[in-house]
Amino acid sequence: MEEEKKDPILETDAAAIRLAKTLSRAARFGALATLDPADGAPLATRVAVATDMDGTPLILVSGLSAHTRALAADPRCSLLVGEPGKGDPLAHPRLTIKARAEKLEAGTPEQAHAARRYLNRHPKGKLYADFPDFAFFRLVPESALLNGGFARAYRLTRQELLTDVPLQAFLDMEQRAVDHMNEDHADAVENYAAHFTGAGRGRWVLTGIDPEGIDLAKGDEVKRVFFEAPLRDAAEVRPALVAMAKMARGA
Repeated sequence: MEEEKKDPILETDAAAIRLAKTLSRAARFGALATLDPADGAPLATRVAVATDMDGTPLILVSGLSAHTRALAADPRCSLLVGEPGKGDPLAHPRLTIKARAEKLEAGTPEQAHAARRYLNRHPKGKLYADFPDFAFFRLVPESALLNGGFARAYRLTRQELLTDVPLQAFLDMEQRAVDHMNEDHADAVENYAAHFTGAGRGRWVLTGIDPEGIDLAKGDEVKRVFFEAPLRDAAEVRPALVAMAKMARGA
């Protein structure tokens, strides 16, 4: 009698979900896989990425690129994120998100806040974001595969990847809070990066706030900091940031 093979996929737990969200939120770029309309073959390209308020990946792409033409023909795609470090690249965590691409039409509220969040992460994108042949896309997750390292594979659902709370109030206040923290409390932002992520000190900036945490950047470095508990109301953002600042300063 043959021995039953062990399922290599582990049961998804809170730690796996946190790691997956960290990889997605902290990604600067990823490998985008599409289907070439010319022959139906897989096509992998590199794209710069950010995330929408709910965690959905965002890309800004030219209509002249092969992947944009592929998405127009078939919106099915996948995005691989997770940067390798020293040593074996396969020993480092990575996340593959299976998604459907949705083009955001210029002039809509959805495009406006997606553009704002993307350009906070990638300021140089302002040079070409308004070109008529460029467009923002949301890569709406359907499922994901997380490889956390050797023998640490997990499947995640869309619900496990995204933030599921009312977001409009957070969207309405986000940019004001980001600008205020960067202009008036740069020391606190630097302390967030140093204390909560162990990053080196320097000119860190806040690039995004969502109900689950904040995103920080210093040049090519990006860090994710989660709140102690997810926020349910935008009025909770200021007290949460103040509490984190006190904790980081005290340490």
